[in-house]
Amino acid sequence: MTQFSYLKTQVSAKSLIFFFLIVIFSLNIKAQQLVLPGDNPDPSVVKIGDTYWASATTSNWLPAYPLLKSKDLVNWKMEGSIFNKLPEWADYYFWAPEVTYDKGRVYVYYTAHKKNGNLCVAVASADKPEGPYRDHGPLICQEVGSIDAFPMRDENGKLHIIWKEDGNSVGKPTPIWISEMNEERTALISEKKELFRNEQPWEANLVEGVSMIKHGDYFYAFYAAAGCCGPGCTYVSGVARSKSLFGPWEKYDKNPLLVSTEKWKCPGHGTPVEMGGKFYFLYHAYDAKSGAFAGRQGLLQEFVFTSDGWIQFMDTASDKSAIVPLSISDEFKGRSLSELWQWSVFQNLDYKLTKGNLELSALPVVSGSYIGQKTYTADYTADAVVSVARSTAESGIAAIGDDNNIVTMSVAGDTLRVSVIKRGNAAFMMEKTVKTKDKLHLRMQVKNGKDITFLYSTTGKDFKVFNDESIDATFLPPWDRAIRAGLTSKGDAYKTAVFESFSLKSIGE
Repeated sequence: MTQFSYLKTQVSAKSLIFFFLIVIFSLNIKAQQLVLPGDNPDPSVVKIGDTYWASATTSNWLPAYPLLKSKDLVNWKMEGSIFNKLPEWADYYFWAPEVTYDKGRVYVYYTAHKKNGNLCVAVASADKPEGPYRDHGPLICQEVGSIDAFPMRDENGKLHIIWKEDGNSVGKPTPIWISEMNEERTALISEKKELFRNEQPWEANLVEGVSMIKHGDYFYAFYAAAGCCGPGCTYVSGVARSKSLFGPWEKYDKNPLLVSTEKWKCPGHGTPVEMGGKFYFLYHAYDAKSGAFAGRQGLLQEFVFTSDGWIQFMDTASDKSAIVPLSISDEFKGRSLSELWQWSVFQNLDYKLTKGNLELSALPVVSGSYIGQKTYTADYTADAVVSVARSTAESGIAAIGDDNNIVTMSVAGDTLRVSVIKRGNAAFMMEKTVKTKDKLHLRMQVKNGKDITFLYSTTGKDFKVFNDESIDATFLPPWDRAIRAGLTSKGDAYKTAVFESFSLKSIGE
């Protein structure tokens, strides 16, 4: 069994490119292998030419849906995002992008919440995988919600779309539907037909995340079941097969095929792909130590087709994947923010970079305005340097769940403040007076994903502890995404927080 690790890498805004690098000794992948570190749920992958392209759920973070490319399914390079601003019809929950390629054009099927409506399946397209993408709007909007779309051509070459009716959201079963779709991807042109639903005990309250591959005489449907997310997740994955795309579909009697291991918890919702005559499944799971705090991370695993026409994943019993510390820094020297930064779909990001400083416009809301970066391990340290002399807003470093759940240390004039915002309300606040004329160094140390200690320094040396007792941030992660480490700017909209640098150092596990 080979061991895998991250390369320790420095990332700066100058390059505006983030490399997800995994060192391997062989491309003969024989177990679960971490290839998309950090919060990358519901990963999708497709081969276009000699390059693989992937994306993942971003939920309520912008930009929506990262674009990642690779030559080997292991080393991934970020190439922007599908949407830098919200499509006009949708407002939040940007889930489950499925990147596909057909007849020289790239299509992304995705799920989002319709304004004044429910979850819908939509499609966007581009002439090339790096975009730009044109949104074509929603295709399917059922009353209880429609999610997790996957396109597939039947045995006669006709184009169809497969999706899940989100019945579990109202305590009902979750049928997997299919309908023929026009070649323009603008409309369904046949009545929907059910392929299968959750009916076996191991599937519990749902089946979802269906993706397919045709091999030999069979279509194979990979799918997830049970509870996807959070510390109480029960996610597992199985497979069904059929000689016709319309069924009847036979579920494997050895399901579930992917279950939790000592290292990776709640595996599921991925895409099968072929490379070099071998087959792999790119899917997500929680790291057992960092859990929901670092989110659902992208794993790659080889599978084979058995002599009796089923799927077998390679043995995972000796999984020895290891994470080596990752170091990221940003001195704000570019013309725009690094692609590592994300912000809320509910906030209009307003900033500028000037002479190596980030000027982040404030918002008069409980969280302030904020930007965040993914975290990768249970233990990490984030640092920021605030230009106190130039800042007019309350300027801070933070562990960010969402707009209503955030833990910050911020400075305004001579006042240094630690705030805990829980469900939109101030749950804890403590202040100190710190005399500084120029800048203040803020540090956030996180252990176990949730135990937060803040420190500060006027010189960048001899940091002083602000809170002697660590803050328990167990409440921070929303059910479908992970914590971000980032920067905040709070106050009237005309005010700004000025930052000279930000860095994130992960501690290997």
